[in-house]
Amino acid sequence: MGDTTGPLAGIRVLELGNFIAAPSAGRLMADFGAEVIKVERPRGGDELRRWRLHEGDTSLLFRTMNRNKRSLTLDLRHPRGRALALDLVEDCDIVLENFRPGTLERWSLGADRLRAANPGLILVRISGYGQTGPYRDRPGFGGVAEAVGGLRHLTGFPDRPPTRVGISLADSVAGLYAVIGALAALHRRRATGRGDEVDIALYEAVYSLMESLTPDYDAFRVERERTGSSLPGVAPSNTYRCADGRYVVIAGNGDSIFRRLTAVIDRPELGEDPRLADNAGRVRHVDELDAAIAAWTAGLPHEEVLRRLDEGQIPSGPIYTAAEISKDPHYAARGMLERHPVTIAPGDRREVAFPGIVPRFREDPGRTRWLGPDLGEHTDAVLAELGVDADRIEELRQLGVV
Repeated sequence: MGDTTGPLAGIRVLELGNFIAAPSAGRLMADFGAEVIKVERPRGGDELRRWRLHEGDTSLLFRTMNRNKRSLTLDLRHPRGRALALDLVEDCDIVLENFRPGTLERWSLGADRLRAANPGLILVRISGYGQTGPYRDRPGFGGVAEAVGGLRHLTGFPDRPPTRVGISLADSVAGLYAVIGALAALHRRRATGRGDEVDIALYEAVYSLMESLTPDYDAFRVERERTGSSLPGVAPSNTYRCADGRYVVIAGNGDSIFRRLTAVIDRPELGEDPRLADNAGRVRHVDELDAAIAAWTAGLPHEEVLRRLDEGQIPSGPIYTAAEISKDPHYAARGMLERHPVTIAPGDRREVAFPGIVPRFREDPGRTRWLGPDLGEHTDAVLAELGVDADRIEELRQLGVV
């Protein structure tokens, strides 16, 4: 770890989380130089290792979400495992966890115990419904949080059941808030010397994205509904089918942009129509506008549609597949397609494209030092740093503690 660079170099994080939420926060901090020690169960490890597993015994999802971390196997249910965890806490800045509320307390690793071991510790807790309130003890995964947080009600078409986005959105957003909370607490600790506890609920992470959903309801009793691919209250902004069967997204909702769009689609009279001079008017006539745009895109292949829109300076884009992302020159130029060798299975080592690091820093940027590690890959090294000798490590291994 001595060659670690990045804006978070020198920060030490103990990650006690599984799946997506806490590990996504740990990944972001590790990307920018923090030393992140991921604690996993001695037998099996993080269940994410087997999610979307196509070959071998460790999924590329795990390799992606846990890059730049050290894997330490430790049974927190065993007294000696908990003792080792507390030894690690003494020299950590941040502890990340996403167990159900009360789990750490049952293991005698609650906030008070951790802060007693390290008064400057920042404990970041992610759970379905938060550490307080009537729902605190309910189990909650990201999909449930999307429903309770209001997002699922708005996702999909009005004549069909609510749908979800194809990623673990709630978990990833909660991970972002975890990093924001941890960094804010670190900043305040510099002035006060005291640690803090950061409480993040998955449903609140989703709810925070819902814009004016509840204010509009509370003030005007406006209840938003599913609107498919359009953006409610903003026009024109939708998805349109082209002659070759491909879809493009066109956002012509700014006043000057709209006038340029009407010229591109050969409907300049719409740009001069006083009914459509501002967004409010365009929203009232959105069906007419969508029909005009759709008629134009239907007559051209998607590449020609996008070429003309680009020339007209209209925000637009294709709906990419993974194959198209992997070949896109802009992704490559921005470092968003990092190629790393990875062992898929014994004897099968391939070079694979992984997502790049976001955000970008001009100076001292983050980097991928290694992919998500094998289970327990760094156990001996981490314990040796605690002063545990090889004989004792072997004893702990025989007992199933590590």
